[in-house]
Amino acid sequence: MRQHHNIPARRGVACTVSRGQFVKLISTHGEQAVDTWAYNASDVSEFMSMEATRTTIQKMRPGVGDVLYTNNRHAILTMVEDTSPGTHDTLIAACDNYRYGLLGCTEYHDNCSDNLAAAMKALGHTITHTPCPLNMFENIPWTLEGDILFEAPESKPGDYVVFRAETDLIIAFSACPQDLMAIHGVDPIPKSADFEVYD
Repeated sequence: MRQHHNIPARRGVACTVSRGQFVKLISTHGEQAVDTWAYNASDVSEFMSMEATRTTIQKMRPGVGDVLYTNNRHAILTMVEDTSPGTHDTLIAACDNYRYGLLGCTEYHDNCSDNLAAAMKALGHTITHTPCPLNMFENIPWTLEGDILFEAPESKPGDYVVFRAETDLIIAFSACPQDLMAIHGVDPIPKSADFEVYD
């Protein structure tokens, strides 16, 4: 059985996934960053950790065949397919209202941190901390000198990535609302994305 979910532009969605199922994240319109989190379904204090993953796989960004690890060093997802150029990010924190304040916003701005909290609350979980996400389709190159850059995604409409769940988990996504920087390409307007869960 295949379940299809839409991630509305500027919003977040979460759902449960059973061990062995697959999650297919689709860059529906291309050039849209999607913040991605995963939690242990039985204990949301355990979550996918970019720090633990980088340490274990010894890479700045995961690719096909790589396992993603939790803050307790347990496998939670494996990337099994990627039709995009593979420019995903593990370094940048989820945007929040404070971030937009630093960028000059004087009013509330939709953000990935609040999207995560809302999506998890809809499943009955209260999240008080926003882990660093796996920023799918987000292009954050770095230099030998240690500088990081924010550049347009390289994904095209219809590109997708498939993950396999290594435990019962909650997957959460946010179609990033960032519209003050060029991380969504020439057209800065945030767009929706889609995902599917299937056996």
